[in-house]
Amino acid sequence: MLVKTNAIVLSKLKYRDNDLIIKCYTKELGVVSFLLRGVLKSKKGSAKIAYFQLLSQLHISVNYKESRSLQSLSEVHLNHLYSSLHTHVLKSAIVMFLSEVLSSALREEEQNEALFSYLETTLLWLDEQTDYANFHLLFLVNLTKYLGFYPDSMDRELDHFNLVEGKFQVRQDIRNTITGEDLNLLKELLETPFDSLQNVKINGRQRQSFLNMILLYFELHLGSFKTPKSLKIFNQVFS
Repeated sequence: MLVKTNAIVLSKLKYRDNDLIIKCYTKELGVVSFLLRGVLKSKKGSAKIAYFQLLSQLHISVNYKESRSLQSLSEVHLNHLYSSLHTHVLKSAIVMFLSEVLSSALREEEQNEALFSYLETTLLWLDEQTDYANFHLLFLVNLTKYLGFYPDSMDRELDHFNLVEGKFQVRQDIRNTITGEDLNLLKELLETPFDSLQNVKINGRQRQSFLNMILLYFELHLGSFKTPKSLKIFNQVFS
């Protein structure tokens, strides 16, 4: 079955000497992996490698067969050409980190047009910004909405947030309950649109603490989620 769809590159892996395995999140099919044979060998293929940078937005034609774990591409084009996402060193760090988060979080995700639209729109927003140090925090908080565990906003005036239950509460449990700065920042981000993100003022220590907390929140709600290997380096960049 020939399927034409938009796609976002989540990961790429060299396979054998000249092949690549690419995992994408697609608008029509959800998560799909592709085997690109000989793409690292041919001069013609080398031009296409640039298409498959992390979080690139593509329009692809797929010879889709449900029984295959690795699909084949019949055609690929850039859907959006980023101006800074792959060339600015700090934005490239965000791209590497978020692609790893998404690759783990969306491992078994099926078609979800609202989620795809969210990824597409926010990446384009980031590409245009000059003040983006807290982008990844709001991105991850809002991502939970599409994955089914967005924090319950009722009772947000309470002094504790239960990471397991995903809700605010009066008392502090022994484990997996946050308070203090992490709680206050969570409340602030729940009320902050991307266009007002520059008004969120925090330091590197607060940013790192909140990121560690939100990644734990992902782990508690997604059984297959793993902490990104790039976390330590990423925290150093945005400390």
